[in-house]
Amino acid sequence: MSSNWFVSATYFIVATIFILGLKAMSSPVTARKGVIWAGFAMVAATVITFFIPGLQNVGLMVLAIVLGGGVAWYSGKIVKMTDMPQMVAIYNGMGGGAAAAIAAVELIRGVQHDAMTATLLVLGAVIGSVAFSGSCVAFAKLQGIMKKAVRLPGQNNVNFFLTLFTIGIGLTIGYADNPGGFEIFLFFVLALALGVVLVMPIGGADMPVVISLLNAFTGLAVGFKGFVLGNPALIVAGIVVGASGMLLTQLMAKAMNRPIKNIIFAPITGAAAESGGEVTGSIRDLSALDAASLMRYGQKVIIVPGYGMAVAGAQHKVWEMAQLLEEGGVEVVFAIHPVAGRMPGHMNVLLAEAGVPYEKIFDLEEINADFAQADVALVIGANDVVNPVARTDKSSPIYGMPILNADLAQNVIVVKRGKGAGYSGIENALFYKDNCRMLYGSAQQAVAEVITHVKALEV
Repeated sequence: MSSNWFVSATYFIVATIFILGLKAMSSPVTARKGVIWAGFAMVAATVITFFIPGLQNVGLMVLAIVLGGGVAWYSGKIVKMTDMPQMVAIYNGMGGGAAAAIAAVELIRGVQHDAMTATLLVLGAVIGSVAFSGSCVAFAKLQGIMKKAVRLPGQNNVNFFLTLFTIGIGLTIGYADNPGGFEIFLFFVLALALGVVLVMPIGGADMPVVISLLNAFTGLAVGFKGFVLGNPALIVAGIVVGASGMLLTQLMAKAMNRPIKNIIFAPITGAAAESGGEVTGSIRDLSALDAASLMRYGQKVIIVPGYGMAVAGAQHKVWEMAQLLEEGGVEVVFAIHPVAGRMPGHMNVLLAEAGVPYEKIFDLEEINADFAQADVALVIGANDVVNPVARTDKSSPIYGMPILNADLAQNVIVVKRGKGAGYSGIENALFYKDNCRMLYGSAQQAVAEVITHVKALEV
């Protein structure tokens, strides 16, 4: 058995496991198993690479694996669940950056490629650079380092001409016999700048979709690099990640009723967020005791978690409260919007961490019809995904976005830290409805007080 045959066969097995692992990740019940499968497949792909004949710089490869693995292991241990979206963003950016770095090495070495390979090399470099710098901007936004969206004058024209100029220079370099160092440097500076310019104007409301889209970019860049290097494992992994990322992006864009082109070129931010009609009425609050009484003596409670729950780390308290209510004969379920939180599946992960059974967690299409029969809809730190103007106000930037019908419940209790607008900056008409009351405070504190009163009502 030749080593080349052995390496190719292993890559084929690894690719198969990647696909099976991704399939397993489609369900919360099997997601952890899918991640483990994919992780072992990645280890196998890395190890088998050392068996490629004529491999050079083995010492540097080992050093890079040790350093990168050490950083990943440590950061994975210390990261908070509330910080998981920005961690995913920056890790995704590293993948795009790695693909761009491979392209840079190929261009600096002056390796001659046929027209097709050279084109894929350049496109992979551009896409990988955009994924890297764009993910860094997404990280800065999610981490609170970059607090405002920045939109340049003539933003879409800047996007178009910068893209055109960057790809043009890239193709010139890719087809050249011996490209100069300055041209290569300028090409990557422009490519990185393109990622920054594209993501800077995008506001928080669209950030989950942007993270997913950048993930698709990274997969595409990795797939192109696999073709350039003749590595089947990279080709398959890149295609799988790119295709799944794009499908997820399309599903999330559909969940927001916003075409992907609008998310990139017409983001909800600044004046756009304030362009909807005025909300009339007054906001009324209630005490933790009143909230506890409404839920304890109701028959059905639907809990709608949002990023506010994640920030407060209140998922364990929320599940403790739900268990107490169930012990008193109240039916309690959880409703998840596809873009709740700041990354796909954010709320599902938090609830699973707290021990909430999967059968109690329902998505929008499964649960929406039940709100009209619910005694209480408890909204914890969510905003845009329960804003009824999405159904009624054609001037609102979120008009047409499918929302959770929390406003149709007999009573709505909203746990919120303050009276400000949500992450997108759009005022929520739900807060002004007659059946809605506000329970102010951090989710952790507010739910803890409710738990205390629920226990007292049991006596």
